[in-house]
Amino acid sequence: MENKYEASNLVLRVILGITFFIHGLVKFQNGIGNVAEMFGSMGLPGFMAYGVALLELIGGIALVLGLFSRVVSALFALLMIGAIVKVKLAAGFLGNDQMAGYELDLVLLAMSVALSISGSKAFALDRIIFKGQGSKSSTFMN
Repeated sequence: MENKYEASNLVLRVILGITFFIHGLVKFQNGIGNVAEMFGSMGLPGFMAYGVALLELIGGIALVLGLFSRVVSALFALLMIGAIVKVKLAAGFLGNDQMAGYELDLVLLAMSVALSISGSKAFALDRIIFKGQGSKSSTFMN
């Protein structure tokens, strides 16, 4: 049972990490200055675009590698709450002609909260770096 649990968390962790990494990468590829202007047009400080993009990029890599999964996931959850409340909520669940809805953000929020609660030890670099700390188990993924 423990293997199934860890395998499912591994899938969540890797997919969430890849998704956020790509979103962060696109922000830089499209010109982070443009993203900062977009943030400003939404009433947010433009400098936040840099922090968000870096969190998505670096945090995404960290999740894929299994580094600080709970902390990164909690930060992603906060990011998604902010995106939903500040930007997407007005557009509705499925969105409208001008803006996408918050359905994807809600899914990413749920994945982030699940990982921040349970963590993910399967094939995680944390297990190598912090070897000997925490509980021991005989399963191959712990």
